[in-house]
Amino acid sequence: MTDIPPHQCLLIIDFGSQVTRLIARRLRELNVYCEIHPCQNVTMDFVRRLAPRAVILSGGPDSVTRQGSPRAPQGIFGLGVPVLGICYGQQVMMEQLGGRVESGHSSAEFGRARVTPAGATAPILDGWFAGGPEQVWMSHGDHVSRVAPGFEVCATSPNAPCAIIADVSRHFYAVQFHPEVHHTPNGAKLFENFARLAGFTGDWTMSAYRDRAIAAIRQQVGDAKVICGLSGGVDSSVAAVLIHQAIGDRLTCVFVDHGLLRKDEAREVVSMFRDAYNIPLIHADESELFLGALAGVSDPEAKRKTIGRLFIDVFQKHADAIDGAGFLAQGTLYPDVIESVSVSGGPSATIKSHHNVGGLPERMGLTLVEPLRDLFKDEVRALGRELGLPPGFIGRHPFPGPGLAIRCPGEITREKLGILREADAVYIDQIRRHGLYDDIWQAFAALLPVRTVGVMGDGRTYDYACALRAVTSVDGMTADYYPFSHGFLSETATRIINEVRGINRVTYDITSKPPGTIEWE
Repeated sequence: MTDIPPHQCLLIIDFGSQVTRLIARRLRELNVYCEIHPCQNVTMDFVRRLAPRAVILSGGPDSVTRQGSPRAPQGIFGLGVPVLGICYGQQVMMEQLGGRVESGHSSAEFGRARVTPAGATAPILDGWFAGGPEQVWMSHGDHVSRVAPGFEVCATSPNAPCAIIADVSRHFYAVQFHPEVHHTPNGAKLFENFARLAGFTGDWTMSAYRDRAIAAIRQQVGDAKVICGLSGGVDSSVAAVLIHQAIGDRLTCVFVDHGLLRKDEAREVVSMFRDAYNIPLIHADESELFLGALAGVSDPEAKRKTIGRLFIDVFQKHADAIDGAGFLAQGTLYPDVIESVSVSGGPSATIKSHHNVGGLPERMGLTLVEPLRDLFKDEVRALGRELGLPPGFIGRHPFPGPGLAIRCPGEITREKLGILREADAVYIDQIRRHGLYDDIWQAFAALLPVRTVGVMGDGRTYDYACALRAVTSVDGMTADYYPFSHGFLSETATRIINEVRGINRVTYDITSKPPGTIEWE
């Protein structure tokens, strides 16, 4: 890939902040390409190969006053490029450049705070303080008590005497607060100023990314064939269309239909890829196999593992029939890459198993092609628009790999899946009719494993209850329920009960994540 001109790059050295990813999001919104790398992985050899135009040091949970706490490579301060330190990153800069950091109860500052100009000015603050003090978001236990030689104090807060500092001659800047979070309303302006000072021209566009990605795919794949496990979701669909533009009919998609899709979903996916894009597609209708294996299974983890195991078996069976395949395409996104490397190296709890093609490349002797691994979810959608995918398809809500199996708690039957499909279709239709679909991250119906007594047409009914779920979110890591009006909920419940035979009661799930998950299982 060295023959492909690189984007202008900004390096984010991650010290473990929970909001480091938001730094990247703010920069990508400015059409600045950036990469996040854990501090323990960043060496000067790596930095020289990456050749960043600027460096940002993130926040983190540690204290620079603790012996052995993480540091940045000292050489980054001799690269001659702008450096911005945020929270812990500010303290690292001061510790490594000759300043002083102190701990103590009086140093702590959490939540909203006001920063006030302190005399010195810096070009990174263009557009700041026009209306007086600025609101920022603080989260620190230590503070800088003495700046390093060459730095001046530009602003203070009640518990941060060096809230904003700058060495303008070297374009070194540091802030004690978090400009990346929305609680710092003018934070985006700081990043815009920093990018301008570093000479970024905004070359990170989806058009440029598409052209570079196509060239990279051609260079990686050569004359070989590629197979793609197509789920019908946005990520795998965008990856498939991108790869098809790069290598044409040497791509074959395998769409495993496990019988757990939403109403008309299989028909829509097959139609789009075969008719609209003329991409070679194997439609593997294996619903009998999956539903047979899931009969009598009620434990959610057992469902997921059964579906994942069968998916791999079926995918491999059909992929083995493709002669000359040397590569396996996946819709891996940048958050997946970031989360695969922990700053602390510590284990995290398994909340639920994920349905994917994990383990297949090694088993089948294939090399991975991951053309979306530099993108966030919204960027994948932007790339999809660039590639000409239908707007209604690009904007679809996320859909889990195990499908309706985890929206049907308890044992799965064809009858229950049929009822659930119809209820879900009515619910989504209601959301679209009211113009709410694009305001919601994800919405679906779940069929509960209980029957309730009802009265319909002066007669007794004993049918299923369903729960409606709709959440707002940025990245799916946290979520809150969508505040439908009572009128909407009443109208939707009436439609479901009237139009879907088998349901006589409708509820609305108002649980946030955490403590709940978005899906029911």
